Amino acid sequence: MTKQPNEDHGATASLVAAENRTVDAAGAQFIYRELGNAQDESLPLVGLTHLGANLDSWDPELIDPIAATRRVILIGYRGVGASTGTPQDNFEAMVQDAIATIRALGLAQIDLFGLSMGGMVALEVLRQAPELVNRVVFAGTGPRSGPGLTQMTKTFIRGVLRGAITLTNPTSVLFFTKTDNGKQAAKEYQARLMLRSTGRDKPVAPNVLVAQLRAVKRWGQATPVTLGFAGPVLDLHGDSDAMVFPENTEALKRVLPQTQVQIYPDAGHGVVSQHRASISQTITKFLSR
Repeated sequence: MTKQPNEDHGATASLVAAENRTVDAAGAQFIYRELGNAQDESLPLVGLTHLGANLDSWDPELIDPIAATRRVILIGYRGVGASTGTPQDNFEAMVQDAIATIRALGLAQIDLFGLSMGGMVALEVLRQAPELVNRVVFAGTGPRSGPGLTQMTKTFIRGVLRGAITLTNPTSVLFFTKTDNGKQAAKEYQARLMLRSTGRDKPVAPNVLVAQLRAVKRWGQATPVTLGFAGPVLDLHGDSDAMVFPENTEALKRVLPQTQVQIYPDAGHGVVSQHRASISQTITKFLSR
């Protein structure tokens, strides 16, 4: 069951219990979940998730502590999960959808959280509609022509194959290190993603992965652009990220010189889940300044 945004403005304190809601924008219907205090005067934090993900892919132990202090809205992409339409294969179009969704929700200004591919979408939001964003948080992402981004399809396929051979969820292979800490973090992460037993988002279809990998490749081949966004920027990265190389932090600083970078040890692409406690505190503090 889904609710339209005008049915009520309340929000839950837990991501696991957050209702599925929909909003009509740009000729499609987009699923989203909202949690936190809807009456809080802080700007809402809008979250854009990673490649191959639906709304069930957000880590509740990352999001819930952030939502304890502010309103958090996690929005879907066109054609992904329960959102209608055909999946987009370029970030320029994804951003037009994201901007339309944000405005359809009645939001004049937001803070933005882009996770992996979602960070690439967020970067394009800063280019197309910088006035919409107050502060932005990136995690495991890279700018146009970022180091190694054109190799993501090969990395992703290798991870899927290794997961199939070892009977392991591909995200455990792709997001976490092979150390004991990494393996334990992957196991706990998969368990948390299954805490929501009802009202789950629809599974991600294969055509979504094809479209999104094409978008990332195009992004990696694109010419860098200058961004006029002057607001505060926080960039979080794992030191062993095999999908988006840590060198992308320096590339991002060349595009947004004001970026504050934090690199976490023994962490891969799933850095925000492996270091969720400290990162949720870091994000909350950054957004509250």
